[in-house]
Amino acid sequence: METKNIMIVGVGGQGSLLASKLLGHLLLGQGYDVKVSEVHGMSQRGGSVVTYVRYGDCVNSPVIDRGEADFIVSFELLEAARWLSYLKPDGQIVTSTQRIDPMPVITGAAAYPESLVEKMRATGAKVDALDCLALAEQAGSSKAVNIVLMGRLSHYFDLPAEAWEQSLEAMVPAKFLELNRRAFALGKNA
Repeated sequence: METKNIMIVGVGGQGSLLASKLLGHLLLGQGYDVKVSEVHGMSQRGGSVVTYVRYGDCVNSPVIDRGEADFIVSFELLEAARWLSYLKPDGQIVTSTQRIDPMPVITGAAAYPESLVEKMRATGAKVDALDCLALAEQAGSSKAVNIVLMGRLSHYFDLPAEAWEQSLEAMVPAKFLELNRRAFALGKNA
């Protein structure tokens, strides 16, 4: 199988690392060679965070270059737009519509760009945008945005539901499992 590339992008503290670990576990369990690479910006201060997940028969490098991502999973709209150049021409963006103002917007030095979904689609990108924060809150916690996104991403994979469930069980503490099951289902069925 040709190597497939998934970029998970967001802002520090949103749970992108758990999402990448869940994907890594899932894909290893399906027999793929998997490489996961975490790149932290100023993640502890709300800065940009990106994680690469690469899988296939034989993966030699954990890094994804421009134009190579099959999927960009984004926790925040501006981050999806920021990493758009990494998407393959036929790639898919799965993004939350949540907006988190970066420091230049907070300080008034810049304005948050408007109509980002439309602008990304205008480049030819396939964009699946949904209000993951509202779905996470519906599931029981605003912190479950990452699992809502994984549920939505699962919509694009031909993998058994049981495999996703097993990875959730392995990666999520037992006391949060039911909440995360609800979040995953809401994302998948949105």
